[in-house]
Amino acid sequence: MHFISPELENYATAHSENEPELLANLDIETHQKVLQPRMLSGHFQGRLLSMLSKLIRPVNILEIGTFTGYATLCLAEGLQENGSIDTIDIKEELIDFQRKYFDLSQYGTQITQHLGSAIDIIPTLNKTYDLVFIDADKPNYINYFNLVIEKMTKGGVIVSDNVLWSGKVLEEIKPTDKSTIAIDQYNKYLQQDPRVETILLPIRDGLTVSRVK
Repeated sequence: MHFISPELENYATAHSENEPELLANLDIETHQKVLQPRMLSGHFQGRLLSMLSKLIRPVNILEIGTFTGYATLCLAEGLQENGSIDTIDIKEELIDFQRKYFDLSQYGTQITQHLGSAIDIIPTLNKTYDLVFIDADKPNYINYFNLVIEKMTKGGVIVSDNVLWSGKVLEEIKPTDKSTIAIDQYNKYLQQDPRVETILLPIRDGLTVSRVK
């Protein structure tokens, strides 16, 4: 869903940093071979993720929800030389697709893939993270947030995707719509949580940036 006109979003994209060729190829192959390609971050949001990572200069990044690895590679652009990314996904069929593009990039050795439930995997990760990107199943967003915030550095940043959920957060939410209910609760939770300061950006499907105090 566009929260600004497609024409204005195209203008913003055209006047932002160019999309790297490897990511353009990843985008094309995702649309050719993978179901629900709209889940991919894409050029405009990807350049924002890259910029945030470059500003933060993280040593360790955690990504919850890899999909085909587009956002992973955008986040990797800001990694310090000794930095690492742990990225978690439940879709075994995408592991080889992700690894292909990770290894075509300069960051392949810095990216570790984890297959399985993030709820189970996050507690086993013995690292402190400077940057976290949450883009997985919506009903667990609050659970993911509470699991990762204890692993964050002071001043670390948690970025959460899809927080406007195609505008459904503004509509009357049906009791059976678990994802919209979860996103609405998550947005309220972040705004009220004293451990972070948060801004919600109407970029693509909504992106929240939360800084750990």
